[in-house]
Amino acid sequence: MTALGFLHPGHCAEDDYPRIEQLLAGDIRVDLVRADPGKDGGEDGGRTDASLRLGAPHRLAAGVEQLRLSGAEAVVWASTRGSFGYGREGAHEQVRTLATAAGMPASSTSFAFVHAARELGAARVAVGATYPDGAAAQFAEFLRAGGLEVTAVHAAGVTAERAGAFGEAEVLALARAVDAFGADAVLLPDTALHTVACLPALERELGKPVLTANQVTVWEGLRLTDRRVNAPELGALFRREPIVQV
Repeated sequence: MTALGFLHPGHCAEDDYPRIEQLLAGDIRVDLVRADPGKDGGEDGGRTDASLRLGAPHRLAAGVEQLRLSGAEAVVWASTRGSFGYGREGAHEQVRTLATAAGMPASSTSFAFVHAARELGAARVAVGATYPDGAAAQFAEFLRAGGLEVTAVHAAGVTAERAGAFGEAEVLALARAVDAFGADAVLLPDTALHTVACLPALERELGKPVLTANQVTVWEGLRLTDRRVNAPELGALFRREPIVQV
């Protein structure tokens, strides 16, 4: 059994994770724990200050005990905005603190996007974000700092709650909005988006890999534990030559 631990900001699309678990090998467990909101409450994904408060390294460290007791072998902070919002160095510090507190390998969704794009050989990426312009631009800078070329950025500027209510048609429209700019892959960074059920449709429609937040977050946990699983329904990222074949 490979047990993966995820600290989640606690808003929207949590049900993507058990869906992913069902599509993976039977010996992979996905454990989701809500990050400690502290005295000033939880996260509204549309507010940068709330995302940064929730992603503070000491907050994340406080949330790992339950995952450690569950037997998790790696932990990932499952928030894109709550990681890239600290900048590359701040996000590294986040991960270092989390790994030390948990006593296991750690990462975050923002780094997962960089690693997943490299895995696919996608040097040129386009970003379809639900964020406001400033946050979308900040994510693009994070990707550039990781060595990727960002060909286009679309910022829809909606709240996490609104993003969480997107259906397949709206997710497809978000991806199409940046698809005409010669990218090797399209990235949809918001963990509030339900994307797992429509990943095959997204990739058929665009004719290229699509990387989405909850998809790459779980893949990053597998990467940290040296597992590679062939799960075609989870997109091109999970159709690479696997170490462990389902």
